[in-house]
Amino acid sequence: MCGVVGLFDLNGQTHFDESVVQAMNESQFHRGPDAGGVHLEQGVAFGHRRLAIIDLSGGAQPLFNEDHSVVVTYNGEIYNFEALSQELKDKGHIFRTHSDTEVIVHAWEEWGESCVNRFRGMFVFAIWDRNQQTLFIARDRLGIKPLFYGVLHDGNVAFSSELKALKTLVNLPREIEPTAIEDYFTFGYIPEPKTIYQGVYKLRPGHTLTFKVGQPLPEQKEYWDIPFAPVQDISEDEAQQRLLALLSEAVDLRMIAEVPLGAFLSGGVDSSAVVAMMSKLQDKPVNTCAIGFDVKQFDETHYADKVAELFKTNHYKDVVDSDTFTLVDTLATLYDEPYADSSAIPTYKVCELARKRVTVALSGDGGDENFAGYRRYKWHMNEEALRQKIPLSIRKPVFGLLGRLYPKADWAPRVFRAKTTFQSLARSSVEAYLHTVSLLNDEQRDELFSDKLKDWLGDYKSIQVFDEYVKKSPTQDPLSLIQYLDMKTYLVGDILTKVDRASMAHALEVRVPLLDHKFIEWASSLPADMKLKRQEGKYILKKSLEPVLPHDVLYRDKMGFGVPLAKWFRGPLKEKVEASLLGDTIRHSGLFNMAYIERVLSQHQSGMRDHSVVIWTLLMFNAFLMNEMATAH
Repeated sequence: MCGVVGLFDLNGQTHFDESVVQAMNESQFHRGPDAGGVHLEQGVAFGHRRLAIIDLSGGAQPLFNEDHSVVVTYNGEIYNFEALSQELKDKGHIFRTHSDTEVIVHAWEEWGESCVNRFRGMFVFAIWDRNQQTLFIARDRLGIKPLFYGVLHDGNVAFSSELKALKTLVNLPREIEPTAIEDYFTFGYIPEPKTIYQGVYKLRPGHTLTFKVGQPLPEQKEYWDIPFAPVQDISEDEAQQRLLALLSEAVDLRMIAEVPLGAFLSGGVDSSAVVAMMSKLQDKPVNTCAIGFDVKQFDETHYADKVAELFKTNHYKDVVDSDTFTLVDTLATLYDEPYADSSAIPTYKVCELARKRVTVALSGDGGDENFAGYRRYKWHMNEEALRQKIPLSIRKPVFGLLGRLYPKADWAPRVFRAKTTFQSLARSSVEAYLHTVSLLNDEQRDELFSDKLKDWLGDYKSIQVFDEYVKKSPTQDPLSLIQYLDMKTYLVGDILTKVDRASMAHALEVRVPLLDHKFIEWASSLPADMKLKRQEGKYILKKSLEPVLPHDVLYRDKMGFGVPLAKWFRGPLKEKVEASLLGDTIRHSGLFNMAYIERVLSQHQSGMRDHSVVIWTLLMFNAFLMNEMATAH
């Protein structure tokens, strides 16, 4: 994969310092260790780091059209580039390379802004068109590849693949955005389009951004959204056949590479499905990688072993133990802003393992969002059935009171945690789903935040993130709506962010066939009861794969990429946790109620409550603050 950076003067006057662009570029060296390049002209500066995957000898960037009036810097893969290249050649365009990068340049010349509708793949690119005095930036439909941008104190625009490249600029605004703190402690990440900094943003997935010299405001457009309509009239047999055909095509497209290729294999349904398709599409054994844990109930490598044996893959695995906690500081530098998904640890390790043998790996990400595989979908729909029978005016006072009175039971299986259920039933459907996915619920955030932070936040609450997407949702079906919310928030802000930074840290390209936009368009149009049926998530996907994968791989309880934090925090990491959360950095930030943090630690260490999620979320925020102090200009 690659990294992009750029600077742009809205007045078209500045001659940018090459050393500044080089510093931005080199901060992302890990994204593209094979080559680097910059281009400077009046008002514009582009930089690029390259990880060579296709056309290894050509394809260097920034790359130009024939007369050098159009230049592009690009991160990603356009899987249909060969067909587009032939179409453009037929229209008279002359190609100097066999790279997908050059397709973008000529597609812009031929189709302008609508070129993005032609691309099938994952991408972020910036085009400077000198004749039109236009800077055009685009991000792929699902947000597989990242793009940060902001207006600097001197009025110029900067953009990059990672926030760390912008942090090299002395003119970057570094004031903390308070609503991002609220969002972080709700979701565990900062949802698009915000970043942790005021005035610095992420370009939303499926959007383009156009700057023109002499025009002070950029034009932002959405060019694609998940349709979720119209619902197909299709039989289960037809759906199964179509699903396998589309999945095979999506995998096949992502096996084009001139470097070693492999796959992640957790032993779950999605990664196993990808490996199964790959095994059918190539003659030689697939290279597969898995990560296990030193705590047995979190280790599922025996399922990965079973699938690897079935398809005779070249299988490699490693183990994560509590010593891996030293990665906390590394993760803070990788993600550049607060990020609290603890599965970033095994993801980092599996990318490290994979990179020893391959340069490109296929993953199974996206299956849960596409086919309603998360357990929380089942819980939500069970509660939704009751919510639809009892008006909110009755549910809110009755279940609200029960939720306050009922004791909290972290130790019990989810089905027996009546307090959480009562709290959800007292809310509207969207509020209840936010309550389900929140790392810290409303009451916990209220206790954690200092009076200073509460004043700073004013009336802002994270429910506004969901409300914005509900207003534009193409579906009001209860299941499809929460799938849509997850694809707009959790998938891009958590899952894809995690994989991009962890893989790029090791110069590993990860491709995601289950997030092929044509596959998603088709899957979103399936009836909801083909996704969640009789309490079985991913119903139609599993039925499709029954001839391909073992029953106990398809129908075992979902484990996910969990990390045994509760045990680690009471054992080998107890002193490290206390030193971090009770230290000067958190205390002097003035953002938190230290008495609440002390109570959380005490209850967790005594075994009274499992506060591992709260502790980890605070640990990662502390790591961000420490990294912020270390990188401050």
